[in-house]
Amino acid sequence: QVQLVESGGGLVQPGGSLRLSCAASGTIFSISSMGWYRQAPGKERELVAAIIRGNTNYADSVKGRFTISRDNAKNTVYLQMNSLKPEDTAVYYCNADLTLSGSYFPRNYWGQGTQVTVSS
Repeated sequence: QVQLVESGGGLVQPGGSLRLSCAASGTIFSISSMGWYRQAPGKERELVAAIIRGNTNYADSVKGRFTISRDNAKNTVYLQMNSLKPEDTAVYYCNADLTLSGSYFPRNYWGQGTQVTVSS
């Protein structure tokens, strides 16, 4: 069974920083991609940042402020969020394409989400 466990959310003032972590556990053979999405109240879920086969992608709204990184040995992806704005407030979800041991094709998995609130 695969789990994506997120941590690091919370309340922060505008201009502050947070670091999110997402650890994948289970009988994982390989990881094709890992990334972060977010969903604000009343809005659709959107891609924030992702690492796909070593290449990083960012939403235009977070470029220059957020940095995604990955620790392959720990099957963990991080999202360093700096210069946070109130519009960054959302539930942040970890997402990964994982191939399990004994499987031939990757499947997509989601974490449970972690709340990030940017407010003074």
